Amino acid sequence: QVHLEESGGGFVPPGGSLRLTCLLSGRVWDTDVMAWFRQAPGKEREAVAAIAWNGDRPTYADSAKGRFTISRDDAKNTVLLQMNSLEKEDTAVYYCAKRPFGRLWNKEASYDHWGQGTQVTVSS
Repeated sequence: QVHLEESGGGFVPPGGSLRLTCLLSGRVWDTDVMAWFRQAPGKEREAVAAIAWNGDRPTYADSAKGRFTISRDDAKNTVLLQMNSLEKEDTAVYYCAKRPFGRLWNKEASYDHWGQGTQVTVSS
């Protein structure tokens, strides 16, 4: 019933910016948690940022604080991830995910709905 679709990935030089969009269709509660994860080649998937569907409690991994901003556009049923000051270490496939309200925002196994991912490549 729930479907997530990411877009906005691409190729960007170090120091550049990129904005990812997650479009959600299906039923969702205001307290459901939306998150962005990423996975680089040879590495485990890691949480980047999360936010409640109603916009409450934006939360960030240490690697994203001060550079990334997660937000919701209620009119468009989307979750946005604005990424500034991008570094080569940010290169990864970025995934949008959804889970019911819970305390462990960054636990991959807690998320039951996932998009297919969008590639972000930071390189000169």
